[in-house]
Parts: sequence; structure tokens; C-alpha cells
Amino acid sequence: MADRRRTPVNDRIAAAHLTDAPEGLMRVDGTAARIGVPVADLLRAPDGARDRQLVYGEAVTVYEDRDGWAFLQAAKDFYAGYVPGTALATPFEATHWVSAPATHAYSADDFKSPETHALSHGSRVQVLGGEGRFADTNLGYIPARHLSPLGDYANDPVAVAELFLGTPYLWGGNSRFGIDCSGLVQAALLACGTACPGDSDMQETELGEDAPAGDCQRGDLLFWKGHVALVRDAETLIHANAHDMAVAIEPITAAIERIQTQGDGPVTAHKRLA
Repeated sequence: MADRRRTPVNDRIAAAHLTDAPEGLMRVDGTAARIGVPVADLLRAPDGARDRQLVYGEAVTVYEDRDGWAFLQAAKDFYAGYVPGTALATPFEATHWVSAPATHAYSADDFKSPETHALSHGSRVQVLGGEGRFADTNLGYIPARHLSPLGDYANDPVAVAELFLGTPYLWGGNSRFGIDCSGLVQAALLACGTACPGDSDMQETELGEDAPAGDCQRGDLLFWKGHVALVRDAETLIHANAHDMAVAIEPITAAIERIQTQGDGPVTAHKRLA
């Protein structure tokens, strides 16, 4: 079997497109849905450990809805897992994404009106109309400057990562409300239109090419066992890390020495994206 993290199969069902699923499972085509809450934990099992997170409006395929839990696969990176059924919304045509670090939806096109939702960077919404400072969306009124049309990408993953400076560290986190090292890299790359898997081991295997030794350039990726950071320049990197318990900028040499000293080993790869 393929990596269970990206294989939509459990003890009862398997996605119909899988060619190597165990025998005896019900084959299911799946149905389209979107995440309908600001942030949903993607769990390894019902009431189990968090593997990753999904933010509002992300597209998913639901393969099973059982006992209040939806077993699904995320469109952005094919990560499979469970979310509460109440975290799902019926499909809608997303037109824009939240390109600011975070934003609010308001009940009226007035920043003094009650807010209705808090949304993280990367959330997807449907803009219905509106002119001027606020866009009228399926969630209410969102500051227009906080939204970008789908397909309108950023061009510097490091600048995107810097939007998350100070965000609390959260194991498995994927939002401005809490994020981990691989979540930060994924958010930065997806915002720039670059496909990116969810976990650092996948990222090390699948992203970029080996960079020349000692030649750190902006946008390079440095990997350790279980950790990843983005290079800002020849001297500094940015990463979500448990030392600061936040997204922080750190000198490269100091980070390498600290991580090795604390017992997490040396840099295992230095990758450069095309």
C-alpha cells in the first residue's frame, strides 16, 4: 500500500480509483465538499491525533460520513484523514483566497459592524459583489485588500512566510492561528502556485533539487529529521519552531548549531526550487 497519509482507505471503504486497496472493502467514488469552519483538524482517526489542518473553503472529497465523522482527502495535497461532519459545507464556487495573514468577515460593509468569522491566510471564499473597501462574499463582507482572485499568486515564498512571523507554533498546524514547520513551507509555496505536500519528510523527498554546498539563496529549503526551514538570505532563515514556539527569523549558523546541540541532528538536505 502507498503512504497511508495520502491513501483514502480505512477499515471499511477505499476510494474507487485505488488499484492496490485491500480486498473486501467497499469501493467509493466520493463526493465533493468544502471546509465550512475557520480551521478544522485533520485527524488520523476519529477523536485521534492531529496530522494536519484544513482552513475555510478548502476543497475536499468525502469518502465516508459515519458516526459524526467524515473520512476525506484534501485537494491541495491529497492528505487523507477525519474531520467532524459538522466541519463540512456544501460545495460552492470559490473565487478568491485570503492573501492577508488573516482577516474577518463582517455583517455589513462597515469595519464597526459585528464580525461573523475569523479567517486565516489561504482560506477560500466566493465573492458575490461589492465595490470599494469591502467585498460581499458568501460569509459576509471582507476587506477587499485582504483577498486575491484564485490563480493570482504571490511570487516570493519567503515574503509569504514572513506574513506568519509571530504565529504560535502548533504541531500539525496550517493556519495563521497556529502553524508548524511544514505547514509554513506549504502555505508559502501554495500561495505562489507551487504544489507542496503536507509533511517535512514528503517535502524533502519531493521538492526541488540539491543545492550547492554552502550556497544558501533566498527561497532554498533546509531540512533536518522532522524539520524544515526557508532560507531568507545567505545569513538567515525563517521557520516555525518549538524553540521560539512561534514563526521566527534565526541566523542559519546558529540554527544549525542549536538544532544539532539539542539532539535533533545535522541538516539532512539543502534543496533549491526551480
